[in-house]
Amino acid sequence: MNVTFRTTLLAACALPLAFAAAHAQNPVMNGVRAIAQRQTKNIVDAAEEMPADKYGYKPTPAQMTYGDVVAHLIKEGNNYLCAATSGQKEPDVAKFSGTDPKDKLVAGLKDSFKYCEGVLAQIQDAQLGDSISFFGGRKVTKGMAALITVADWADHYSQMAIYLRLNGLLPPTAKKGMD
Repeated sequence: MNVTFRTTLLAACALPLAFAAAHAQNPVMNGVRAIAQRQTKNIVDAAEEMPADKYGYKPTPAQMTYGDVVAHLIKEGNNYLCAATSGQKEPDVAKFSGTDPKDKLVAGLKDSFKYCEGVLAQIQDAQLGDSISFFGGRKVTKGMAALITVADWADHYSQMAIYLRLNGLLPPTAKKGMD
């Protein structure tokens, strides 16, 4: 074998090992990113599933409308929580209201998840103990903020799933072939 071929072969064999080592170095944030991928799909699919004329629906007077849930996920959910988790300034985006048209809310929701994907990709497990400013200026770790973000997605997806079922629609995770 010539030297160039051996070097190329060695590099090709080492690449999967380097990838696996990098992946193993950040198991917590890799888990957060995996959850983010799944929740992005489920929440966006749920937002798309609800008909536009049902975005004003709320089960009781004390609850948020479906549109309010989506608007809340954009601003206080994704943009604020992902910015806080990363220690970055919140993105400057248009204002959203639960009374905005469905297409505007769904587009804003997709953009907010894309923002989260970008900032979460930059966080390494070694940074999870870093202190950041959170709601009301209190100090928490990036790890705590990441956990709150994941919990927020679960909370609001379940809320959306209930609203869908109360309107005779199946939430994305209840459809055949979904996990």
